[in-house]
Amino acid sequence: MTSNNTSTTRRSSVVGAWFKSTFSNPDGNQCVEVFFDTDLIHIRDSKDCGAGPILTIAARHWATFLDEVAGDAPAGTSTVIQITIDADGGASLRALRTPNKTLSYTPGEWSAFVAGVCNGEFDLPGAEALAA
Repeated sequence: MTSNNTSTTRRSSVVGAWFKSTFSNPDGNQCVEVFFDTDLIHIRDSKDCGAGPILTIAARHWATFLDEVAGDAPAGTSTVIQITIDADGGASLRALRTPNKTLSYTPGEWSAFVAGVCNGEFDLPGAEALAA
């Protein structure tokens, strides 16, 4: 699967608000959260209650990042965020330009995010939605 940045057949991506995968824990306190801004995408860990680090990626790099998350691109393909998969199935995300910013996810959190990515839930919305 290659990321489809203009998908309209899948769940609509949320613009201007933090959201998580529909595969995430229903109480929502442990998940990968994403926020689509005009030309930036922000990623955080909901366990941090908004007080932890936020990784930011330019929209032009998002599809490559998602392809690596989904396993459709080799490890190390993303030039802005390093993805490290732990032996237990959890994962860490580290911003390459600001290596002191790292997000760590449990196996359940990471598998929910990967499932959402594979389901198209994190595909970029169309330019019209971002501009609204």
